[in-house]
Amino acid sequence: MTSNTADPHGAQAHARAMAGTRVDAMPTLPAAADDAPAPVLWEETIAAGGYATRRIARGARLRLIDLHGDASASMLLFNAENPLERLNVADTVKVQWNGYLGAGKLLLSDMGRVMISILEDGAGTHDAFCGASNEASNARKYGSGTNYGPHPSARDRFMLGVAKHGLGRKDVHPCITWFKGTRIEEDGAITPQVGPFAPGRTLLLRAEMDLIVVLANCPHVLDPRSEYSVTPLRATAWRGDVTPASDAVRNATPEGQRAFLNTEEYYSR
Repeated sequence: MTSNTADPHGAQAHARAMAGTRVDAMPTLPAAADDAPAPVLWEETIAAGGYATRRIARGARLRLIDLHGDASASMLLFNAENPLERLNVADTVKVQWNGYLGAGKLLLSDMGRVMISILEDGAGTHDAFCGASNEASNARKYGSGTNYGPHPSARDRFMLGVAKHGLGRKDVHPCITWFKGTRIEEDGAITPQVGPFAPGRTLLLRAEMDLIVVLANCPHVLDPRSEYSVTPLRATAWRGDVTPASDAVRNATPEGQRAFLNTEEYYSR
């Protein structure tokens, strides 16, 4: 029998009947994943055009999976204790003398501290140059770009994510985008590397600070396709040990060592 959701009793019955329903994109509560070490802190599949945010602890591992080969995982990072400190993409590139992120590279804050280390990279196509799409760029390409329409932008999804932590428009800073890459040519032109790629590409990150992570899964701003092309993204986080002094990523470069010392100094207070 069809329930009458206009009536409070019918609405209650309908809502309770939905218990246990699963869809392709949703958080898993309680967090659990068969292919991740316990205890799992966060398990969520982020829909095409969707977003997600979570606070994760220092030492936690965060795995991102491009489930179907066309995810575009734009990321913002904040110091969870003091969100005025956040990801600085320019310093991330400049301090490491490298604009192309991959295994062994670091994401740095505007205070010169390590926020994330990249432990494993099964994709090889990431972007530290172009930033997020916005309503205007999506409107030009797809005919619309509003946050609640069929073609939401990464920037507007970011604003929904940061709002959950008491942050606003001014806190949406330049982002890193995983799984969609760019190459800078000799003449300065930017060549997008947007796929689609083989499904199942994986990225494993390590939190070097207590972090607020915000993810937006929207088409790359330079994606040349006229259709709104993006597929679901999976995020899984689990508890892990804080990086030891002997860690290979920590000791890979003098610049990285100094950034780790800056992080340790912060946590020694």
